[in-house]
Amino acid sequence: QVQLVESGGGSVAPGESLRLSCAASRFILDERTVAWFRQVPGKEREGIACISMVVGHKTYDDSVKGRFAISRDYAANKVFLQMSDLRPEDTAVYYCAAVERETCTAYKSLDNWDVWGQGTRVTVSS
Repeated sequence: QVQLVESGGGSVAPGESLRLSCAASRFILDERTVAWFRQVPGKEREGIACISMVVGHKTYDDSVKGRFAISRDYAANKVFLQMSDLRPEDTAVYYCAAVERETCTAYKSLDNWDVWGQGTRVTVSS
């Protein structure tokens, strides 16, 4: 069974950093597009970053632009989300998702993804 596994979440103070990992199991990320989403209780899951493994294109939601960076490691079959200058409003469960597609077009639509991870929790508080 194909799956994605997130790791790297935790509790940090405002202004600190975390790096999340998204590891693929039983499939290769090379020809897929991968995105990071986050969700807080009572709200819809929102897309915050996307990377095309084929062409390398990256895109970000305005709420994280300049603070978060998505990257890929082909050899490790992983995608990362480097999060800097974390704020309390970044507190959420973070998910990665993958689909066999070349671009990040309409990445925020939840219906466009066919493999999801189980999520990793990030808490930012003083």
